[in-house]
Amino acid sequence: MPHANACLTPRGRQVLVERIAGGWPVSRAARAAGISRQTGSKWWNRYRREGAAGLVDRRSVVHRQARAHPVELGVLLCRLRREQRVGPHRLGWQTGLPRSTVYALLRRHGLGRLDRLEPRPPVVRYERAAPGELVHLDTKSLGRVGAGGGHRIHGRGDGVKHRHRGIGWNRVHVAVDDHSRLAYVEELADESPATTAGFLERAVAFYAGHGIRVERVLSDNGGCYRSRLFAAAAERLGIGLRKTRPYRPQTNGKAERFIRTLLSEWAYVTPYHDTAARIASLPAFVDHYNRFRPHWSLAGQPPMSRAPVNNLSGKNS
Repeated sequence: MPHANACLTPRGRQVLVERIAGGWPVSRAARAAGISRQTGSKWWNRYRREGAAGLVDRRSVVHRQARAHPVELGVLLCRLRREQRVGPHRLGWQTGLPRSTVYALLRRHGLGRLDRLEPRPPVVRYERAAPGELVHLDTKSLGRVGAGGGHRIHGRGDGVKHRHRGIGWNRVHVAVDDHSRLAYVEELADESPATTAGFLERAVAFYAGHGIRVERVLSDNGGCYRSRLFAAAAERLGIGLRKTRPYRPQTNGKAERFIRTLLSEWAYVTPYHDTAARIASLPAFVDHYNRFRPHWSLAGQPPMSRAPVNNLSGKNS
């Protein structure tokens, strides 16, 4: 099918060759059709060689294609890949093939990456049976916003991008209940042991206000969670401490996923003129998340729907 800007359709080509056959010079017939002389010659030569069939559109493929590699070669490469666990350069030396060819064949068979040789571990999803049995804790660094806003307002042009260099970072502390996904969040100045212990006490009070008694918390192995102050606060509150496995952030996946939501729907959703404005907007977002925002793992219900004491009918604060 000719594209929208095509000068000639099959009917127009027929008119072109009929004019040339009737004695028109090729250049004159091409000019009348609104095409170049070279294009007019192309269609006239096709018509002379093939007749009317030469005026039909053709597929844009090469006339001669390289021969496909034998199936046995792909099988051999896959076997060597699994047995020797080496890359395309080594396999290329053994088979006499270019490294790019070996890589293309391995990709075609799904073995382009070495980690594809091992079966992927199954995704283990879990959920505690009741609210408060386990609360996930985590922190996220968030750059402070200087007065007048940062690059999200002014852009990164010359004279602007270094205006607030050295202004520093705040830490967003999050707590997410494993069963209900009810979240408590604060943006604080740091993640020192004293700051983190104070956040834990306020988070426990928040959950208690919704009828949830926190039994244990799960965190990574960051220094703020391994401190004596944090351990003393947890002991005073009667809370057990659990740590994730090293290099396995998936263990704390509910907090990690909530932080992604927090960044995309609160921290970066609008340009803030200063850090105070961003902090002031946080309670409203968390309230909306807990009481109104549908949650995929809760069959479209908000986290507050699983809290023993909830306020789903209230208005956003």
